[in-house]
Amino acid sequence: MDSDQLLKRINELAAKKKAGTITEEELVEQKELRQVYLKQFRSAFNDIILNTRVIDPEGTDVTPQAVRDAKKKQAHEQETKTEDSTNIDK
Repeated sequence: MDSDQLLKRINELAAKKKAGTITEEELVEQKELRQVYLKQFRSAFNDIILNTRVIDPEGTDVTPQAVRDAKKKQAHEQETKTEDSTNIDK
């Protein structure tokens, strides 16, 4: 389910809750859908941050160290996954 569909269903359930016509099953569904949406949102936001560089007016890279460290960690994890999948093929 994509983000638009998730939001649409979450909003439908929110309207039912506000109207007082929501069932227990729908409450559980609403909670699960919210968790899925938040996971997707956080993942997308993290990808945006990791692919952003901050450059000051003098042209110096002033990207926060935490972002640079996270990007290095992500690159290392991808290398490890690639190596693991290569070793499986052997």
